[in-house]
Amino acid sequence: SGRYHENVIPALLDCGLAVVTYDNIGHGKSDGKRGHCPSYGALLDILQEVILKTESLFPGKPLFLYGHSMGGNLVLNYALRRKHQIIGIVATSPYLRLAFEPPKWKMVLGRLLLNIYSSLTMRIPDEVEKYKSDPLVHDMVSPMFSFPIMDAGQWAIDNAGQHEVDTLLLHGSGDPIIDYRGTEEFHNNSNKTKFQLFEGGYHELHYDLCAQEMLQAVQNWFRQRV
Repeated sequence: SGRYHENVIPALLDCGLAVVTYDNIGHGKSDGKRGHCPSYGALLDILQEVILKTESLFPGKPLFLYGHSMGGNLVLNYALRRKHQIIGIVATSPYLRLAFEPPKWKMVLGRLLLNIYSSLTMRIPDEVEKYKSDPLVHDMVSPMFSFPIMDAGQWAIDNAGQHEVDTLLLHGSGDPIIDYRGTEEFHNNSNKTKFQLFEGGYHELHYDLCAQEMLQAVQNWFRQRV
């Protein structure tokens, strides 16, 4: 979650929002075997615990969820599957459908992408170097952190007609990791979403050449609601 401290979180704070972040199980400073989780349901349970903690810290305040990539998958599925009082969601490059077909013999994607991920998702040299030198970034992804998330992404697309939360979807057309057309399909299946496509944008829009435009779009969306 520390990777959002330089740009995303200040942009949200500037809108008058309080921000609560967390590292998922097996990632960052959280416990657990690196890159592994017991189940997809456990990921939603962890998110629910963070929501409950947030509500205790800021009682009576409107609640938004913001998720990037796998986080985008989780916040959209949480809204579809769990009872909640969420009034808005921002999902950037949500992991709904991969932009490539992984080799059948190697569905554990971590090492497959290790040496190319930063160059595929970021094109600003300083940001690429920060990513590579971050001691909390690792290359371990278990099948439990792969198959269920892929399945949940497609499930969310198929069930987007039941989505009832005001949602901003942002994606780049140049994302080689997650297919923007999956996000677009979710949008087309729902009447509660706004979809903005950044032409040529890579996976991590908040570190891309369009970062300022992307963060401005996020701020505009929030300011209309708070």
